[in-house]
Amino acid sequence: MTELPLAIKKRARHTKRASHHSFRIAVFLGGAACVAAFSLGFAWLAEKMLEWNRELTHAYWWSALLMLPLAFAGIRYLTMRLAPEARGSGIPQVIAAMSMPTGPAQSTLVSLRQSLWKIVLTAAGLLAGASIGREGPSVQVGAAVMLAWGQWWQKRPRFAVGFRPEALIAAGAAGGLAAAFNTPLAGVVFAIEELGRGTAVRWDRLVMSAVLCAGFIALAVVGNNAYFHIEQSILALHSSWGAVALCATVNGVLGGLFAKALLAGPKAWLPASRRGWLERHPILLAGVCGLLVAFLGLLTAGATYGTGYEQAAALLNGRPLDSMMFGIAKLGATILSYFAGIPGGIFTPSLAIGAGIGDNIALLLPGTSDGQLIALLSMAAFLAAATQAPITASVIVMEMTRSQDVTLLLLATTLTASVISRQFCPRPFYHTASRGFRREAMHKHQVAPATSAVA
Repeated sequence: MTELPLAIKKRARHTKRASHHSFRIAVFLGGAACVAAFSLGFAWLAEKMLEWNRELTHAYWWSALLMLPLAFAGIRYLTMRLAPEARGSGIPQVIAAMSMPTGPAQSTLVSLRQSLWKIVLTAAGLLAGASIGREGPSVQVGAAVMLAWGQWWQKRPRFAVGFRPEALIAAGAAGGLAAAFNTPLAGVVFAIEELGRGTAVRWDRLVMSAVLCAGFIALAVVGNNAYFHIEQSILALHSSWGAVALCATVNGVLGGLFAKALLAGPKAWLPASRRGWLERHPILLAGVCGLLVAFLGLLTAGATYGTGYEQAAALLNGRPLDSMMFGIAKLGATILSYFAGIPGGIFTPSLAIGAGIGDNIALLLPGTSDGQLIALLSMAAFLAAATQAPITASVIVMEMTRSQDVTLLLLATTLTASVISRQFCPRPFYHTASRGFRREAMHKHQVAPATSAVA
């Protein structure tokens, strides 16, 4: 008679644990749905800003000369006053936050308030014509949304679910990328290769489920459409290995120098006696960068304004650009936009730079390989060289273009380009840039270095 109540109690405890576990999963996936909603809304806003910029610059060619310097200066001023941790890409801030102990310093780097400002300021930059992308900002916004969601549930004693902050940040960041590019698999690879420092985050099934959830929600809303629509399939040819070697070499060198220039900052371009001027006049520096970006845009008939999506899509479909200097001009415009200190990512501009460089490489290989394939390989190679994340670059380009047939060529190109890039920029760009944000957050909140090591 005493065995029956004991069995019932055990069954009740098991049911309670199962119910709590199911609720925990539901809450985590609910956060992923919020990340997808923010990413899709951000994507719509960014596309609208790019559309307005095209209409304005085509109607009034001289508008960029007025708009870009004033916009860069204004956005820089607002960033410094309202959201200093929102400047730049957003991915370094996420990496820095994941390497810090739980507390105010960590939350500052992925603050929901700062991330909302990042959406507004990035959209303003795209409207003005800055050479920036929304995918890096989507990573920081996704991390902030997911962390805020988890912390809100943590404050409900009745529903406390015990999420680790680094797991929330990783899931939100990778989910933001997956939803931004409409690439669920690339989000998972990004979480493993770029964000995952500890195996607990790398292989946490709940994190991976949340990333896939955010990506699949985006697919359900916008449809199973490739980010880049390619009218004819790009196929691998027997003569393609020469293109692989050349694309990897050229983009590896240029991508490494690109990352090195970004990390060195504008100070590297001035003599030591003049560098103090930059620190004293950051808003004026932003205005000068905006003016130079406007000049590059005029030289290329406006091709360097914005993300570069249209130009990359045209080259992937075999349609030549009006200017043969698009790739190099886009590289310069992206560096200048980064030097201005405004919010905005380098992900999509890097893809456009690679496509433009591929257009130039195709002239060196007439008749030996498909120009569309060279543009595709160069996109992946330059992104891999700039970020030193070759697997992410391969998967994201493959998934964005639905080019599974050339996956082996993409992997060979990105791995080689990444190795070459390290000869010019030994440390990965995002991880090196994250150290500056980490130091700033620690200093601001007086976190002792000894207590800030990764557990």
